[in-house]
Amino acid sequence: MTGKWITHSQFDELFINDTPLLDLRAPSEFKKGAFSKAVNYPLMTDDERAKVGTCYKHHGQKAAIELGHALVSGETKKRRVNVWKDFFSAQPKGVIYCFRGGLRSEIVQQWLIDENIQRPRVKGGYKALRQHLIQRTEELVSQFHWIVVSGRTGCQKTEFIKEKAHSIDLEGLAHHRGSAFGRFPEPQPTQIDFENQLAIELIKLKAQGATTLFIEDEGSHIGSVSVPECLRLATQKAERYRIESTVEQRVEVIYQEYVVEAEKRYSARAQFENYLLDSLARTRKRLGDLRFRQLSDTLQQALGSNSKELHKQWIKGLLVDYYDPMYDYQMKKR
Repeated sequence: MTGKWITHSQFDELFINDTPLLDLRAPSEFKKGAFSKAVNYPLMTDDERAKVGTCYKHHGQKAAIELGHALVSGETKKRRVNVWKDFFSAQPKGVIYCFRGGLRSEIVQQWLIDENIQRPRVKGGYKALRQHLIQRTEELVSQFHWIVVSGRTGCQKTEFIKEKAHSIDLEGLAHHRGSAFGRFPEPQPTQIDFENQLAIELIKLKAQGATTLFIEDEGSHIGSVSVPECLRLATQKAERYRIESTVEQRVEVIYQEYVVEAEKRYSARAQFENYLLDSLARTRKRLGDLRFRQLSDTLQQALGSNSKELHKQWIKGLLVDYYDPMYDYQMKKR
């Protein structure tokens, strides 16, 4: 992509090609939402941006621009320009954006031209890209034939859809397994990041020629993120498959997932144990105090003895007394 601008008609292409994106917004803006291929090398820090904003409010645009140039000058400017030069040296096809595609990206684009680096900036900036992805999600959701895969906890629904040529792994995008034990040591993406990545996946699948998509049966929330309403409504009316598996098979699957694999993700044994105990505590209300205490006692014994059989014992109780009744209730509603 060459020229001065990346325009709306090229936005899909940016994401299909995994184009490297240089995000010039302040760090606090970037944390609220960005794109998977974006790197944040800001023109101004949060503090500098706040000072410029205050100046603009009280003294107008000209004074604010002058202050901005004063704050990012000399050695500060040189260091930041060198970072951007290194980025484009490693990512020669990258493009630039700020929040609205205005002054910040225009300034950086010119500073790079002064260094004999010519890269386009996104017309409308982050805001335009974000609105594009929201619109494309709504458009594309209605264009696919959806097949929803349901089944009880532990029947390997996620593994099933991943084997399909075209599928959407919502739990993978949400970085959460969608259950009381679903969290990982790392935080979930922000709602905006989740929605952005979902839209990008849909755009890529459409470009690949996909017409049918497999997706796991999910509720309206996966951990802390919400499934977009348009997708939730589309999957409610979709064709459905149900996977069946024996309790013993499911216990083994959950043991591997909740115990064996989970322990590898934590750097300290205490963190892993807290993960299991805290997760089980989330089931207390639905299990009832007596059953919860029984399973909690078994879990603590399993942790103390590192007994696979004791782990399987509390897991089986969790499946039979917590997950299965909840699944049956949800199926009746549908």
